[in-house]
Amino acid sequence: MIRTTTLSLAAISALMMATSGTAQMAPQTGTPATGQATTGTAATGTAQTGTTMPAAPATGTAPAGQTAPNPMVGGVAMDATKTIVANASVAPNLTTLVKAVTAAGLVQTLSGPGPFTVFAPTDAAFARLAPGTVDTLLKPANKATLTKVLTYHVVPGKITIAQLTAQATAAGGTTTLTTVEGEPLKVTVNGNVVELSDVNGNKSYISTADVMQSNGVVHVVNGVLLPKLG
Repeated sequence: MIRTTTLSLAAISALMMATSGTAQMAPQTGTPATGQATTGTAATGTAQTGTTMPAAPATGTAPAGQTAPNPMVGGVAMDATKTIVANASVAPNLTTLVKAVTAAGLVQTLSGPGPFTVFAPTDAAFARLAPGTVDTLLKPANKATLTKVLTYHVVPGKITIAQLTAQATAAGGTTTLTTVEGEPLKVTVNGNVVELSDVNGNKSYISTADVMQSNGVVHVVNGVLLPKLG
């Protein structure tokens, strides 16, 4: 249990990296749960070869005027006419992310016109971090560090899974995005598995793609990504 109110950037980085990077698994084969993209099987950190591109995600009720149904997130339909923050706030598996966005003072930014592409870690992703890490990051004294972590999950512009795949394929299977935080995020496509690698070598995978928002798009991921923290 962490008892201090403030930790150095290096200490928080060590805590977060204690479990991140080895606990993330590529999505598994099988019939997807509602709102989940169909994916292939892969060992930890290595996508299985010979897989095919995912089928369209299962969807809920499409908002009025939407041409393609939006995937559900956590079993809840997402409204493409609402903002990233508004939709995340009703997703039962993104509660930690919403708390973090609020604590970092990013609600107004992510409710703005954007557009933004957000790689949104689930509650389970945050739970895999070292014990006490999330509580420490949510403390006011660590707002700057929390902001760095969150903005490392955001890329300017609206980038769909098809665009990510095409960009990576054109570059030989891997492409690099520049995040709002400023550091690069590597995207590797291997069959139907889309893998994200941060600057520390931690890996995460997209589990639900193309959740459209009025100010961008969200891709739900199963791991927390880390910039350099000191």
